[in-house]
Amino acid sequence: QHYFIQSNLRMQLRYLKSLVNAQDGQAKVTAFAWSPNNAKLAVVTVDKVVLLFDDHGEKRDKFSTKASDPNNVKKQYQVKALAFSPDSTRIAVGQTDDIVFVYKIGEEWGERKTICNKFLQECAVTSMVWPPDQPAFIIGLASGKVRLCNVRTNKSQPLYGTDSCVVALAANPSNKAIISGHADGAILRYFFDNEGTGLSHGQIVRHSCAPYALAWGSSIVAAGCDKRIIMYNPDGKITQQFDYSRDKDEKEFTVAANSPSGHSLVLGSFNRLRVFNWAPRKQVWEEGTPKNIPNLYTITALSWKKDGSRLICGSLCGAVDLFDCCLRRTIYKNKFEMTYVGLSQVIVKNLQSGTRVVVKSHYSYEIQKVNIMGNDKYIVAYTSDTLLLGDLKTFRISEIAWSATGGNEKFVFEHSNVCMIFNAGELTLVEYGTNDILGSVRTEFMSPHLISVRINERRIRGKEDNKKIAYLVDLKTISIVDLMFGITLATISHDTRIDWVELNETSRKLLFRDKKLRLHLYDVETQARTTLLNYCSYVQWVPMSDVCVAQNRSNLCVWYNIDCPERVTMVTIKGDIEDLERAEGKTEVVVNEGVTTISYTLDEGLIEFGTAIDDGDYSRAVQYLETLELTPETEAMWKTLSQLSLESEQLHIAERCYAALGNVSRVRYLRNLRDNDQTNEDHFRVKAKLAVLDKQFKTAEALYLEQGYVDEAMEMYQELHKWDDALRVAENKNHPELELLRRNYFQWLTDTQQEEKAGELLEKEGDYMSALQMYIKAGLPAKAARIAISHDQIASQTDIIERIAAQLVKGGLHERAGDLFEKINQNQRALECFRQGKAFRRAVELARFVFPKEVISLEEEWGDFLASQQQMDAAISHYIEAGKSIKAIEAAIQSRQWSKVIQIVEAQEESIAKKYYKVIADHYSHVGEYAHAERFYTRGETPEHAVEMYISQNEWEAAHKVAMTCMKPEEIAVLYITHAQDMEAKGRYREAEKLYLTVKEPDLAINMYKKLRQYDSMIRLVSIYHNDLLNDTHLHLGKELEGEGQYKGAEKHYIEGGDWKSCVNMYRVADMWDDAFRVAKQQGGANAAKQVAYVWSKTLGGDSAIRLLVKLGLLEQCIDYAAETGAFPYAFELCKHPTMADKLPDIYLKHAMHLEDEGKFGEAEASFIKASKPKEAVLMYVHCQDWDSAQRIAEAHDPSSVPDVLVGQARVAFDNKEFSKAETFLLRAERPELAVKFYKDGGRWEDAMRITQEYIPHKLQEIQDQYESFLATSTGGDDLLTPAKTWEANGDYSRAIEAYLKMTLMQTTDYALLEEVWYKALELALKFVPMKANSVGDTVAQRLAEISRFESAGEAYLSVENYKACIDMFIRGDKWDRARAVAREHAPQFEQKVEEAYVESLKKRGKAEELASVDVIAGLDLLANRGQWAKCLQTAQQEGKQVLNKYVALYAAQLLQDGQAIQALGVFTQYGVSENPANFNLYRRLCNDLFVLESFSSLTAYKTWSALRDVMAELVDKLPDNKEFNSLLQCSHLLAVRTSSAGHKQLFEIGTKCAVSLLRYTNYLLPDKAFYEAGIACRNIGWNNMAFVFLNRFLDIYDAIEDGSTDMLDHSDFADTDVPYDIILPEDHSIPEEEREEAKEWVLAVSMDQRVQQVLNTDERGCYEASLLNVHNNVRSQQCILTGYPVLRGEIAFKNSGNVANKDDWNVYVMARKVSHSVECQDVLTYLQQFAGAPANPSYSFQ
Repeated sequence: QHYFIQSNLRMQLRYLKSLVNAQDGQAKVTAFAWSPNNAKLAVVTVDKVVLLFDDHGEKRDKFSTKASDPNNVKKQYQVKALAFSPDSTRIAVGQTDDIVFVYKIGEEWGERKTICNKFLQECAVTSMVWPPDQPAFIIGLASGKVRLCNVRTNKSQPLYGTDSCVVALAANPSNKAIISGHADGAILRYFFDNEGTGLSHGQIVRHSCAPYALAWGSSIVAAGCDKRIIMYNPDGKITQQFDYSRDKDEKEFTVAANSPSGHSLVLGSFNRLRVFNWAPRKQVWEEGTPKNIPNLYTITALSWKKDGSRLICGSLCGAVDLFDCCLRRTIYKNKFEMTYVGLSQVIVKNLQSGTRVVVKSHYSYEIQKVNIMGNDKYIVAYTSDTLLLGDLKTFRISEIAWSATGGNEKFVFEHSNVCMIFNAGELTLVEYGTNDILGSVRTEFMSPHLISVRINERRIRGKEDNKKIAYLVDLKTISIVDLMFGITLATISHDTRIDWVELNETSRKLLFRDKKLRLHLYDVETQARTTLLNYCSYVQWVPMSDVCVAQNRSNLCVWYNIDCPERVTMVTIKGDIEDLERAEGKTEVVVNEGVTTISYTLDEGLIEFGTAIDDGDYSRAVQYLETLELTPETEAMWKTLSQLSLESEQLHIAERCYAALGNVSRVRYLRNLRDNDQTNEDHFRVKAKLAVLDKQFKTAEALYLEQGYVDEAMEMYQELHKWDDALRVAENKNHPELELLRRNYFQWLTDTQQEEKAGELLEKEGDYMSALQMYIKAGLPAKAARIAISHDQIASQTDIIERIAAQLVKGGLHERAGDLFEKINQNQRALECFRQGKAFRRAVELARFVFPKEVISLEEEWGDFLASQQQMDAAISHYIEAGKSIKAIEAAIQSRQWSKVIQIVEAQEESIAKKYYKVIADHYSHVGEYAHAERFYTRGETPEHAVEMYISQNEWEAAHKVAMTCMKPEEIAVLYITHAQDMEAKGRYREAEKLYLTVKEPDLAINMYKKLRQYDSMIRLVSIYHNDLLNDTHLHLGKELEGEGQYKGAEKHYIEGGDWKSCVNMYRVADMWDDAFRVAKQQGGANAAKQVAYVWSKTLGGDSAIRLLVKLGLLEQCIDYAAETGAFPYAFELCKHPTMADKLPDIYLKHAMHLEDEGKFGEAEASFIKASKPKEAVLMYVHCQDWDSAQRIAEAHDPSSVPDVLVGQARVAFDNKEFSKAETFLLRAERPELAVKFYKDGGRWEDAMRITQEYIPHKLQEIQDQYESFLATSTGGDDLLTPAKTWEANGDYSRAIEAYLKMTLMQTTDYALLEEVWYKALELALKFVPMKANSVGDTVAQRLAEISRFESAGEAYLSVENYKACIDMFIRGDKWDRARAVAREHAPQFEQKVEEAYVESLKKRGKAEELASVDVIAGLDLLANRGQWAKCLQTAQQEGKQVLNKYVALYAAQLLQDGQAIQALGVFTQYGVSENPANFNLYRRLCNDLFVLESFSSLTAYKTWSALRDVMAELVDKLPDNKEFNSLLQCSHLLAVRTSSAGHKQLFEIGTKCAVSLLRYTNYLLPDKAFYEAGIACRNIGWNNMAFVFLNRFLDIYDAIEDGSTDMLDHSDFADTDVPYDIILPEDHSIPEEEREEAKEWVLAVSMDQRVQQVLNTDERGCYEASLLNVHNNVRSQQCILTGYPVLRGEIAFKNSGNVANKDDWNVYVMARKVSHSVECQDVLTYLQQFAGAPANPSYSFQ
């Protein structure tokens, strides 16, 4: 079951009860404290008595506090703070008389209260906190100091201090840090553990007032007397604030409390609690609904219960109120109550036991989902990043990191200490109460029987923790892992699938069982495996011991000492073990013996022995064993105890064990050891001798040598005849008797005829000849040969060699003899020896160098030898080396190395390979790899074997596929049909069917099933292959089976064929009416069953039929059916049954109606009379209009029907318009109201009112009202006009007016008629009823307006002198002249309104020309809005420059907004610019957009730049002092000169200078574009240094645009220049990527060129040549009006301004213009002449 909590839920405070009632006067509650175990609440008021309440708010205890001075009788102090200790058994009381007392209150209520600690201070204690995981508490003093009081040492020490009183202390949610608030507003922080935050101690902020209300949750919250609540982050920055300073009802905040999770906050003030909730997704505090409590007065204390479920509140008047706190509360299955007290905290309460568990995220994550699992014993909660697991009985909660898995994990709670989580093939173990994952392993097996976890279930000596797991890696492999260290202790591979695994409680032994019911024991320490039992059906460890119980068929097997698995106690039992129980010192095996359950008691003494061993109590183990007889089991236990006691050096116990085992020698050895060991200094000898006893000689040696007893160590080895070890010790210690020892050792060897050892000793000493002789004497020629081969001086002695070789050959050591002959270069003899010794490897190696021709024969012999040894796989390669392919193939086949067989065979000729392909194919067929088999059958030209193979495996499709490739279709069909017939003969019909279907002969299969009478299979095939014949087949089979008398089978097929009626008919013909009735009821429903029952009953007739129908419960239905089918005689017969007597009139009635339908009215009349329905007979005659017969029947049998006959005659008369006759009939029938109704329905209201007045005068008024209503709702105009005209003629003008006005659109859509009628009503009102004239006029006008007759409506209003409405109507009807006339003549005040409406009308209709004649600005605005800018500007031009400039600016702004900068430029070019400051941004935008859009170097862009230059020149002319526009003019002029130079080679340098000069304006231009253009221009004319600098700058700017910052730009290249640094980066690159890459490659290439330097060109000033400013003397040069370069000499001045030009550049440009006749160059010169005037010297000099 899942429960979700949304983070937008609000904390709700619900009043529960008052713990202490308020007093009439001031009785301030000074402090609260909740105990950490949530069981106790401490409250103290001004009376200085601490009241103790339980968690339900019931008062349970109290005690008085004491003054620091015993003589202070009046107790002039206050208790300012309370705090519980972490164990909830002590409470600290902070007092204003400079002391803190710690009282011990105990765990139970009513225990004696004693002072266990006291801490004297220098001044009053103002506040206190006691973190739960600290052995000390923290207090704040009035002096401003914060001190730490340690209850263990009873001392206090300062943490930090200020000069301002501490007014509040608060801890963070993790209780790892505190903050203190001081009277001067300072808030300081102190960490016990900064939890990796990196934050430091000290002041974090100074609040605006003293923070009496201080809390630290998700934020640091402070509030005080300024009525402002401020939230700070850990750095002291304000993140949020709530200001109530303007709220008159709010008072100062006195106290604050955070929920334990830190996600909820409560602040107290006067009569109010304010609640705030932390929204983690928004990361803000949200204010909840405040809790207003009238007459509570100032809140002086707040405290939140540690589990977050309760809030306690204290007031100035002593009231203590308890509130329930929760976000949400839910009941789960009436078992658990879940209270969400915070986003990260849930309290789970067991409603049966009352126990509570607090589930809290330690990382403050929001708990999103809560599940209760494991038989309601465990809880699982999810957060976004963690998983919480808990045991509801032991209250242990764990929180682990857990990523979102979509809820796919599976939890297993089989273990009491650990939860197992399976997810995506990974098993995760979590120990309850630990916030870390215990371990994770990969396994796909989730059964608890295949996983064994042991967590500290029994302590092991020397180990604090024992946590291990055994699990299945795969079906046959067990892994044992130490969870403490994450290492694999053992991996067990088994040959059979494993189905049960269990570690013992100490994790030293593992039991596992496989599918063959074999039980195995594995020792984890020694990694030894033992098979304990076969046919094991039950196995289990005895709890709290290492005793194992198992069942083998009818035997109960018990291993009391698992260390001796061969020692097993067996008891015969008759049933199966059900359970193993151990309780109250007794262990029983429960066996189910079928009828009864028997318990077999185990030997508790033997079980206790194992427990004593585990506990290390060997004396108790001896006592247990001494009570037992010596049996194989107890003997094994004595052995185990002896070993353990020796390891622990308890020699007396070991001696007793060996005595019990009868090992006298060991008993004597230990007795002597105990008798001789009386002093501590000889203790090492004891250990050494024990090590010797345990055969740990190295340990004993080390003990002797550590103490310097070398001789004892040598003596030990000599006594044990370990001379080698004795010599080693002597050599290592340089013993003086080393040589003597060696001689003694050699003599002992020779005396004991140990020639081999003697030879080794001589060899070690270097006496090789003597060693060789000794080896020969010992009959060890191999060792002698080794010495001879190793030493050349010996090898040269032929007699010795021959002697050794003879012995080697004699001993069968041919290979060693061969080595010896090879050493002395007798290669032929060596080769023969190698051959005889079958040392073919050595023989081949020798032959390769000495006898190469022998290699092939040797390889073949080697292969034959290996084949004879059945080492076929090894022989293959040698046969291949010898070129014996056939032998190699045979060897590979015998060794079943089929891959090698294929490799070798495929390398052979086709004739050889063919005979082996079938062998290979047979192999693959045998192992089930049919695809490979098919391939080799095909290659071996025997595909028929592949077909046979597939057929034998029922792989019909594959067989057919192969057959299709090698057989003719008719052959395949014959083959398959033949096989199918064989299968059919053998009764394998399914296989036969497949074969028939494979060759597409479904009819044969259908016929087969038909012959076999397996109609189901036949129908199945028909439905697949002849579905159109399926129903026919069913019917055919049904008829066949019917003919054979197999009615049930026939029924099935009839029904499945959809012809159940044939089935019913079959049963009917067979006189099987029961089945016919059943089928009809099942297939045709109740109606069909009724019909069958009816026919069935008719076959019976008489009483039998009635009895049958009564039995079937269908008597009444069959009577009805008989009547429905016209079988009335049979129906009357069935009605004879007594129960159907009431049915007879109904049948007569139906009979009468039947006769009536047939026109037999006389007979029908008789039946109606018999059915007691004379009225029906009357109605029959009325229907036939046989009024006489109707009258006769009515008068004779039903007098009440006489009026009905008269009414019928009257209705016919009315239909025939015989009104007087009809009226006569109705009056005879005394039904005048019907006459009135008929007259009304016929529209004859006068006759209706006449009849009413004469016969029913009391209804006259009602008829008149109905007539009025008729007139009001009539939709016919004539109905209204007729009475209206009548009333008008009679002079009843009021009623006539009302009648005329009743004419509406509901009566007619003839607007002309309506207008005429309404005007008629108005005329009558004006003439005859003047008092109604105004209302009638308004009504008529409104109605005329509704039908859009506005002019007529206006005239109507005018007739009643409603001039305003009249004018409105004329305006709505566009009758402007009439509107103006009425306004002018009758209402001059509305003349202006008429004109305004006229203008607005023109605007709406778009009549701009007409509007302009009335309102020019409005007309222009209309043209602008409609986009008719040409007309707009043309009209505006006629209204003057000011109006024109406005609309020019609007048009240009719209064009720029639409991205049409060039069109906007054209507008300014055509109409000029304005100096209006409002347009400055427009001009800037125009320049910026053009700088982005247009090229800086293309000749085609000249037109744009020249136009921009002219526009900016006009603007500068009007605003000469505007530096920005002057700069933009200079930019556009330089761009115009640069683009005019394009295409003229002689002007490339001038164009380049312009590009370089433009860099001076990169704060206006696109910087990357400007530097790129300048760099490319410089590169094109060979200024490589400058090109390198500019392109490098371009690449830097390109990268800066990518980064979005200019911080990384290096400006060093442009120091001492007038190129600006403060450029504005564009949002995107203006140079394409491919051009950037080309520039980048050029820069990288040039950077390797030593001739190119990253410097700017300089001039005679020593400055950057394009810089106007001389950085050496701050002199600014004039710039060339043509290129923008500084003019240093050879200048040309211009007449009308102070502008100059470089003579050389000017002459070149003028000459180029003359030569090229360039229009662009001429335009530039023309502009310069207009702007600067002609040059002062008209004769241009070229000197």
